[in-house]
Amino acid sequence: MNNHLADFQQAIEAAGLQAPDVIHDDGALHRFGRGKSAYYVLHGDGVPAGVFGDWRAGLQSTWCAKLDNAMTPAERDAHRQRVKNAQAQRDADEAARQRDEADKAAARWQAAAPAAGHPYLVRKGVQPHGIRQDGDTLLIPLRDTAGVLHSLQTITPDGEKRFRGRMRGCYHAIGKPRGRIIVCEGYATGASIHEATGEAVAVSFNAGNLMPVATALHTKYPELVLLLAADDDHQSEGNPGMSAAKSAALAVGGFVVAPHFPAGRPNKATDFNDLAALAGLGAVRACFLEIVGFVC
Repeated sequence: MNNHLADFQQAIEAAGLQAPDVIHDDGALHRFGRGKSAYYVLHGDGVPAGVFGDWRAGLQSTWCAKLDNAMTPAERDAHRQRVKNAQAQRDADEAARQRDEADKAAARWQAAAPAAGHPYLVRKGVQPHGIRQDGDTLLIPLRDTAGVLHSLQTITPDGEKRFRGRMRGCYHAIGKPRGRIIVCEGYATGASIHEATGEAVAVSFNAGNLMPVATALHTKYPELVLLLAADDDHQSEGNPGMSAAKSAALAVGGFVVAPHFPAGRPNKATDFNDLAALAGLGAVRACFLEIVGFVC
């Protein structure tokens, strides 16, 4: 493998992605990884340079075989133009892919039946709230603030979750707002919160989407109070669930609500669904009653 191919491959790995075994430096967009959510564009002529990332993880990065201060002005200008063109190519490809996935999601959603008695719901101890079922697979819709369906989260009976299509800024709504909306990560977490409080919930699906969802909701509904229901990832470095909830709350002038677990908390207990399983819906409700002015 040429040096620049190996170096580019190492840059992808260093960013936390599993690089493909074969790298092409033809200037075309290549997708890789599970669900083909990761991508790269690499130019091998002149000063080798490229971009790579993962749309699902929100990762975007650039790479060049030369440091910026080691390039001539002409090389630097050429590099910047290449990066700009590669990013435009990536954006166009992603937009087309998302449109295709949205069409597939709409067709699958229309053909599905209301969810009932699914093993995942039974295991999590929650009810189906506006979700459907295709065979033994749960379908949870991801919509924007205009109500447009962009994608589906699929959940198998053993709890395996997958996404295809746009996620950023999309969410699943449970209930009707009564002056506030609670934004959380997972469906089971949102269902437990709604069943405990009766409040409207927006399921953002992961920590990285808390900020985009909270921002989109705040833009459309500036009069509503937003509560960020954090996952307490106490076993993970930096506690990403708490950190993401705090950042989102700060951005929209909202409040953070964290689950308070009883003594003897299992290491894997992190969210409000876990709290409901351990101590009941009353314990979930009590966490929200700590917010001044909050009445269930």
